[in-house]
Amino acid sequence: MLTTDSTFEIKLTESSAIESVDFDDIKFGQVFSDHLFYLDYIDGEWTKGVIEPFGPMSMSPATMCIHYGQSIFEGMKAYRQPDGSVSMFRPGANISRFNLSAKRMCMPEVPEDVFMQALVELISIDKDWVPHNSNSSLYIRPFLFATDSHVGVRPSNTYRFMIFTCPVGQYYNKPVRVKIECEYTRAAIGGTGAAKAAGNYAGSLLPTKLANDKGYDQLLWTDSKTHTCIEECGTMNVAFVINGKMIVPAPSDTVLDGITRESAITLAQDLGIEVESRIVTIAELEKAAENGTLTEAFGLGTAATVSLMSTIGFEDGDYDLPDLSTWIVSSLIKKALDEIRLGNGEDVHGWNIPV
Repeated sequence: MLTTDSTFEIKLTESSAIESVDFDDIKFGQVFSDHLFYLDYIDGEWTKGVIEPFGPMSMSPATMCIHYGQSIFEGMKAYRQPDGSVSMFRPGANISRFNLSAKRMCMPEVPEDVFMQALVELISIDKDWVPHNSNSSLYIRPFLFATDSHVGVRPSNTYRFMIFTCPVGQYYNKPVRVKIECEYTRAAIGGTGAAKAAGNYAGSLLPTKLANDKGYDQLLWTDSKTHTCIEECGTMNVAFVINGKMIVPAPSDTVLDGITRESAITLAQDLGIEVESRIVTIAELEKAAENGTLTEAFGLGTAATVSLMSTIGFEDGDYDLPDLSTWIVSSLIKKALDEIRLGNGEDVHGWNIPV
């Protein structure tokens, strides 16, 4: 079915897949909503956007993104509100970061107004896919990739911007065990670590698998030059509570400037929690573990939200964090974040954008 009440071309599905979804048991990233959005960049300008049924797309075997890695993405979420409406959480921040990634990867920026309109219209069409369960949400995946059919190292001349959505439950359903990684490197100074470039994640897969084989769920990446400073976790930023202070590795060109990270810092300060955004060394963390002043460790990310860490694997052995029932800072931040995103508390910072 074709509709025209939009600046986009809209082709609606004739048969929704929503009836086949068990919203009480949603596997993260495996169930996709009915529609997607796409917008092509050709001859130096963006064409008219299209919303159409979710499904496969055809590509040339010589498509440049496959060979040279010009591909970026973002992760965002929309939440069901108490009155049944839907709101996105801080989409403007994600759009800004997306375009910073595009600039770093020599790709055209997506106009912010078009990006936002695409989000609103796509989610409005698939609003029934936004879960009602407070532990679930609608995950939003915008991405941009090179589409020239060409073999040769240069920026592509054409690109496709796409958005699809999927209802999701919790990314981690239990506290995670993390290993400090001191051999492999996620990002180096001058590289693409601050961009959400697809290749950054490809390079992390082998060391993560090796950690999985030893019983860990994720890695804590360290700096590439000395491997003495904690940077971020494989799927999220990281925070530690030492002597009652929330300490977060500072963003840099090797540490992603996370939206959830920044939100958590703001809310912690609102709650009167002392926060330090700075370099965090392994030595400092190990000393705090030895003397008992390291009381909490948790990840902060769109997909993972606030994810508690039960164990940190140091070179000399594992440190098991205190019983989760004693944790204060992470609990307060998670509660404050949930209240805003789910519409149960005052949104003093104006982070929720209604759809």
